[in-house]
Amino acid sequence: MGDSEPARSTDAHRLDPRLLEILVCPLTKGRLDYDREKQELISPGAKLAFPIRDGIPIMLPEEARPLD
Repeated sequence: MGDSEPARSTDAHRLDPRLLEILVCPLTKGRLDYDREKQELISPGAKLAFPIRDGIPIMLPEEARPLD
């Protein structure tokens, strides 16, 4: 039983590819890139990284991390 726990945790944090197709940056309305490792949606145009928490993208600019 304990061996399957990490798999379920990983699946719970996976972003639905269909969602990625329809989401755009709330500021630029441009495309977003998915960073699976950091669990973020990257807006190259706005130079922001929007967090994904429990599989849900948080698309609020005030929650986004600025990119260098």
